[in-house]
This record gives sequence, structure tokens and C-alpha cells, in this order.
Amino acid sequence: MASSSRDLTQGSINRALYSLAGPMMFGIIAVISVSIIDTYFVGKLGTTELTALSFTFPVTMAVTSIAIGLGAGAASVVSRAVGAGNAEDAKRLTTDSLVLAMIIVSALSISGFLSVRYVFALMGAEGEVLDMIVRYMRIWYVAMPFLVIPMVANAALRAIGDAFWPSLIMIGSAFINMALTPLLIFGWGPIPGFNIEGAAYGTFAAQIFTTIFAIWLIAVREHMIAWVKPPLQELVHSWQRVLTVGIPAALGNAVNPVGVAIITSILAGFGDPTVAAFGVASRIEAFAAIPMLALSSAIGPISGQSWGKGNVQRVIHALKQSYLACFIWSLLLAVVLAVFAGPLVAMFAPDPSVAAEAKRYLMIVPITLWGYGCVIVAAGCYNSLGKSVSGLGFYLVRTALLYVPLSIAASMLAGSEAVYIAISISNALAGLMCTFLSLRWLKHQKLVIS
Repeated sequence: MASSSRDLTQGSINRALYSLAGPMMFGIIAVISVSIIDTYFVGKLGTTELTALSFTFPVTMAVTSIAIGLGAGAASVVSRAVGAGNAEDAKRLTTDSLVLAMIIVSALSISGFLSVRYVFALMGAEGEVLDMIVRYMRIWYVAMPFLVIPMVANAALRAIGDAFWPSLIMIGSAFINMALTPLLIFGWGPIPGFNIEGAAYGTFAAQIFTTIFAIWLIAVREHMIAWVKPPLQELVHSWQRVLTVGIPAALGNAVNPVGVAIITSILAGFGDPTVAAFGVASRIEAFAAIPMLALSSAIGPISGQSWGKGNVQRVIHALKQSYLACFIWSLLLAVVLAVFAGPLVAMFAPDPSVAAEAKRYLMIVPITLWGYGCVIVAAGCYNSLGKSVSGLGFYLVRTALLYVPLSIAASMLAGSEAVYIAISISNALAGLMCTFLSLRWLKHQKLVIS
């Protein structure tokens, strides 16, 4: 591997965390801005189009979560190999992870394309809204390989301690999307407007750029591709190592979008404006959670390399610092949104009823967003240790044990505001439980076997 790889098993933990999280924060801002931009311009088309896009959010996030899970599997085994000083094993695992991702994503793309109408009808979409969703998602599924492959490549780059180039890729992709999305939605000169499908085409073009750049980085600049074909037994063993982490990690990352899909179905009973408002608020919330998402990405390489070297105390310290950062950020966020939630939602929701509902959500939920941050940080840490079943458990505590049951109960007793309160309570309880469980287990570990 290239000399740009970093030893994260020594030195200041805070410096290591923030040197990785800083670039990743800008990269994640770029990625989430794609969703924000799509929401903004599709909202200009009307409430029907915005409702259609809101329905797609849980499904696109669930599919993206599978890619994140595959990336987590690759990053986990690669970072532990780097920590143990085995560069050749890291290269072999990176290559085999990319091959595995290509096989899986091809199957998902085809099945998603063929089942799109049935899936969204099951979620409660119908009529013109369902027709719009089908047109949008068929383009999205064709573009899916160009989403997954660079995500796995970027995860391998972060595993060797390089957060700068993966972030640069994400930022470049976002700028392409920003330029093309309004052009393809509304048209300009000889270029026709494609309505909601234009948002999907803009994302597709940006992802092609991302794929080319990511493959160049990992193959040419970092020399992390093993060009010799491995024996079948070795290939299968690599896949098993990746999937041992990747499958639970993918399921864990998919848990939250599935929960959001269920809440979307619940809120559909209160009318299209409520669904549209939830879609707007969810995207703003995702943008607000960026620093915590960056920490969940940063803690993986540090924990994985430290675990591979046998340094448990460094993992514990990194986890504690990340939890503290999540709590401080959530408090600051709640103050900012208390002042600016109204003007912010008005940018994305011209309909006053939609804007009012989105503001109601943002005045209730973000104060406990630290709990969600603790969950994703704990899961990111445990995935990197090869303990992704525990990482899945952290997600299930929040979503299956708290988020969905409490929201369903709240919807039966009262209106949408009660659902938002239930979400807020779920975040807080999940954060406390996952913080306690994650630190308790690590404190009893005496020896790490890489």
C-alpha cells in the first residue's frame, strides 16, 4: 500500500478522531446535500412530487445501508489487517470485497427494478404518486452499482487512515449533482425537463464520476488491488470474513430506514401533507446529524487498527470521547433549530401546512438526537472490531425495541405530534442503553486476537 496509510494505534486519540472525522464531515455534507437539493427542487414541482420523493427515502436509504454494510465489512477486516501489520492480506481483502460487492449489487439492482411498484404500493403509495415513484426508482436502481462500488472502495481507504480522498470524491459528486439536478428537472434551452425523473438522472451522472475516481484511487494511487486471481478457496474465505461483519452491519444500517418506512406508513394515515413534512424534516435531521455520522465513520479505523494491535483501552477512550461529542452537538443543534426551524423548513416546503408540520417535528426530536448518535457510534466501533452482531443489536434496541413500538402506540392514542414525542423518547432511551452496554463489555476485555 502507499505511504499515505496512517498508523492510528498511537498518538492523541482526539487528534486521530477529528483528523478523520473532519474530512468525512465535509464528505457526508456533500452526500446528504444531494438529498437536500433533490428535496428542494422537487418541492418546487408541487406537493404531489414531494410526497412521491418522501416515499422513496426509506427504500433508497435501506439499499444504501446495504452498501454501507459491505463497506463496513471491508473496512473492518482491512483495518485489523493493517493494525496487525499484514499489508498483503489487507490488499487481498480489499480486492475480494469489491468483487463481492459487484455480485451482490447486481442482484439487488435487478430485483429492485422488477419489484418497485409492488413495494411502494405496499407502503401505501397509490395513484399519481405511485406512478411518479416508479419512474424515479427505476432510474435509481439502474444507477445502483455506481453507488455501491465507490462506497466499498472509500471504506477500504478510510481503513488505512485516509479520510481526505474519500471525502473529496463525495464532494465532487455532490457538486456535479447540484449542477445537473435543477437543469434536468426543469430543463433549459434544448434540454427538456424530466420532472421528478430529472433528480434521479442528476444523481446517476454524479455516481458515474464517483465510481471512476474511487477505482483510480484504490487501484493506482494506493495500490490496494491484488491483480493475481486467488484460488477459489482463498476467495471464498475472504468473502466469509467480509460477510461475517458485512451482513450484520448491512442489516444494522438497514434497520433505521426500515423503521422510517414504517413511520412513513403510519403518518400516511394523517394525509399527504404530513408525509411530505416528515420527508422534509427527516432530510434536515439527517443533515444535522452529519458530525455524529462523521464520528461513526472515524471511530472505525481507529478502533479496528487498535483492536488488531491488542490495545483495548484505546478503543474505550475513543468511544467515550465520541459519545461526549454527540451529546454536546445535540444540545447545540436543539438551540439552533429552536430559532431557525421555521425559515429552514419554508425553503423546502412552500405549502404552509407542510412547513408547519415539519417545524413541529424539528422542535421536538433534535434535543435527543445525541441518543441516535451514540447508537451509530457504538455500532461503527463494534463493526470495526468484527463484533457486528453486537452492532446490529444496538440498532435493534433503538428501532425494533423502542422507535417503532412507541410510535405505533402514540399514533393510536393521538396525532402526529405524539409520534414525534415517541421518536424523541426512543432516541434518549436507546442512547443511554447502548452507551452502557458498549462500554461494559469492552471494560471486561483483556486480550484482543486480530
